[in-house]
Amino acid sequence: MGTILKDLQSHFGMQCMPFTREIPVDKHFRVSFITEAVDAIAQAVGQRMSAGFIGPAGAGKTAALRHLVSRLPEARYQVHYVNVSDLSKRDMCREIAAVMGVVPAGSYPMLVRRLQERFLSAARTDGLRPVVFIDDAHTMRPEVLGLLSVLTNFEMDSRLVVSIILAGQPPLRKMLRREELEDVAGRLSHVATLRLLSREETRDYIKHRVTVAGGRTVPFDEQAQEAIYETGRGNMRATDGVCLKALELAHKSGARVADANHVLEARKLIWP
Repeated sequence: MGTILKDLQSHFGMQCMPFTREIPVDKHFRVSFITEAVDAIAQAVGQRMSAGFIGPAGAGKTAALRHLVSRLPEARYQVHYVNVSDLSKRDMCREIAAVMGVVPAGSYPMLVRRLQERFLSAARTDGLRPVVFIDDAHTMRPEVLGLLSVLTNFEMDSRLVVSIILAGQPPLRKMLRREELEDVAGRLSHVATLRLLSREETRDYIKHRVTVAGGRTVPFDEQAQEAIYETGRGNMRATDGVCLKALELAHKSGARVADANHVLEARKLIWP
């Protein structure tokens, strides 16, 4: 498999594999709405506030989180990442405790106390501002999302100790509008909205990923690029998948440039 991949890179004049997740933060595609979202959330964290990213799958939420983390100096911030699923309040506390190095055992009230003590310890003893990133937050149960009000409540709500950053798909916004979650929504100083790429942005994205991989020319003809957009509709993850598969098919056929037929065949193989 390694030889095949190297042959593909050489065939298209690239130094590394394009369209993979293995890309450094400083080489991420920069588009204004993502940059503006990261700037706003970084400002919220700087003020010890909580915030959120909301956008459809493939809109760059995880990439935005990585970009945000890269902007938080390790000497000032203690960053923790949690990817959630359908958990109870106790299990959610256990997940957060585990990534923070807190014993993930005991009752729900005990876990909450341990987490709050850990947040305070980081701020007082280590001089670090705790930041907890919760990805896939749209999968949280409403009552579990309400837990965030408890975790961020210090000294009768008079002190800001921890920043919690939510990242989730559009159902998260709908959930935050529920009356019983009014307190949680009120604790988010900013909720950034991410979207899928436009047709022109998708072309720029493809060119960027090729350039980052060391390519000098885009190995997709005009019709192929149009087919890529029609397939992925600006979803960066889907665009990566169909582009890489189309290049594999073009390489296999000996073509130097992938055409629309390669893209259509790639789509069938990825989404039968």
